[in-house]
Amino acid sequence: MICTPLHGRVYEAITGFEAHLQGELRASTSWGTLYHAEPQDVFWYQNIWLKPFQVEFTSISEAVSVLRGIQRNWWPVLFTQFRRGALIRSQLPPLALKPRRFPWLLPDASMGGWTLLDAHTMVASASCSSPFPGGLIEFEEDKWGPPSRAYLKLWEALVHCRNWPGPGERCLDAGASPGGWTWALARLGADIMAVDRAPLDERVQAMPGVRFVSHDAFTLKPEDLGPLDWLFCDVICYPPRLYDWIEKWLASGLCTNFICTIKMQGMPDHETTRRFAAIPGSTVVHLHHNKHELTWMKVAPRATILPGPLS
Repeated sequence: MICTPLHGRVYEAITGFEAHLQGELRASTSWGTLYHAEPQDVFWYQNIWLKPFQVEFTSISEAVSVLRGIQRNWWPVLFTQFRRGALIRSQLPPLALKPRRFPWLLPDASMGGWTLLDAHTMVASASCSSPFPGGLIEFEEDKWGPPSRAYLKLWEALVHCRNWPGPGERCLDAGASPGGWTWALARLGADIMAVDRAPLDERVQAMPGVRFVSHDAFTLKPEDLGPLDWLFCDVICYPPRLYDWIEKWLASGLCTNFICTIKMQGMPDHETTRRFAAIPGSTVVHLHHNKHELTWMKVAPRATILPGPLS
């Protein structure tokens, strides 16, 4: 058995957006939806294998022994050798894949990824960018309360940040209609100013802590609204317009935490995405619940996180 470290990283593409990742990457080798390349700043990925290595093995038990000898948690991404891959997976510790109830804390344990290049060659990485199996997370959905499913990407972003608004924290929800994000924030006990030209769902507007303002959020200046604990934005707009608005908030110093959706119109706006990613203390990712959009997050760490009220 031979284990060889691989230089670079392995990038896993998002189903339906493979071309976006291909357009970002320079000089890569593809294995199905996986791309082996030099470390690069890219955003249209589902997961990144940070420290890949290659294993030449002679038997299924040998491949299993390698993985189990490193850590417990592994998830396969197979594009060939499916039967052989299933046999290897069956001998690894099972993973809990049931939908999770929000809010919950990210696990500290690493989640590894592996694939087979042929019957006797495996590529794997114990360290990945996502702690979720294959970069995917599912929540226990609320089928009745929220007016849209947009709340799922907000839940995912907050779990990623290991922080979320608590009771009484002041939030701005820009582009709030019909109210999916406002609903999720109100369930945490936050005080929300929901701003949109279109109205909120009546049930959301009636929730405790919600105040609706009929307005174009981008025309409101930071000094008009005063200090905020959180700024959330899911406005449909061109990325440069969102960036210009966020720049004003950052310069004002009136808000600590930001989570904003960068909506793409046609081809991805790589230039504006890189400008967002360059903001100190922030990150840009494609969440599992994102569509043709990315999420920019700039959230301060919180030492102790207590689940918010969800009644």
